[in-house]
Amino acid sequence: MTRKSWAVATTRASPVTTPSTLTAPFAAYIAHELRTPLATQRALLELALADRDADTSAWREIAHKALDACMQQERLLEACLVLTRSEAGLDRCELVDIASLTARLLRIADLEGLTLKVRFERALTIGDEGLIERLLDNVLANAVRHNRAGGWIAITAGCSSSQTLFTIENTGDSIPADELTRLFQPFEQRRSPKGRPAAGFGLGLAIVKAIADAHGASITARARRNGGLRVELAFPLAPKAAERHPRLVA
Repeated sequence: MTRKSWAVATTRASPVTTPSTLTAPFAAYIAHELRTPLATQRALLELALADRDADTSAWREIAHKALDACMQQERLLEACLVLTRSEAGLDRCELVDIASLTARLLRIADLEGLTLKVRFERALTIGDEGLIERLLDNVLANAVRHNRAGGWIAITAGCSSSQTLFTIENTGDSIPADELTRLFQPFEQRRSPKGRPAAGFGLGLAIVKAIADAHGASITARARRNGGLRVELAFPLAPKAAERHPRLVA
C-alpha cells in the first residue's frame, strides 16, 4: 500500500481534556452513564419483588439482566481508572517489545473475519507493560469495530534510528476532517460502519492518547483516501526511554 492512498488532510491528535482540568463535566458524564444501569437494576428487582408468582426461571432471567447492567458499570469504572492512572504518569518501567506484545494480543483477538497483514521487527521501548498492552488492545479493538465486511487490518512494528514505531491501519468508512480532530478526546463516539450503534463509552482512544503521553510517545491519526484510518505511534527508543525515566528503571 503506497503513501498515495492516504487522504491529503492529516491531523495531529488533539490534546485530551483530562478529568483534572474539567472535573465537573467529567463527573457529570460518568454519573449520567452510571445512572442507566443502576436504574435498570432497580427496575428489575422491583418487578421481581412485585410478582408474587415469579418462579426460579423468572428469577434467573432477572439475575442475568441485572448482571449485564452491573458489568456495564464495571467496564465504565475500569476505563475511568485506566484513564486517570495514565494521566498520573508512570510509577513503574520495564523493557517492552511492542512487536511481541502485539503478537500476543493478536493470538487471542476476535478479528470478526477481517484479513490481517502484519510486519513485525523488534520494537523495544521502556515503560509500563500493562499500560502499553492496554493501548495496543484499544487501537486494535477500534480498527475491528470501525471496519467493514471483507475489510483488512495492517499492523507494523519496528524501529527507526531514533524511535520505536507502531502503525495500525484499517479499511472502513470515510472520516470527516472535523471528526478526525476529535478522535482522541474523551467520550467521542463514532457510529460503526457495520450499521450498529457505537459500543463502549467513547474512552478507548482517549486512553490511548493518555498512555502515549505518559510514555513520551507521539500519536498521529490519518484518514485513508478510500475510507478507514491509519494511526501512527512513535515511542522513544529503549535507551532514550531509560534517560526519560532514570529513577524508575535504575
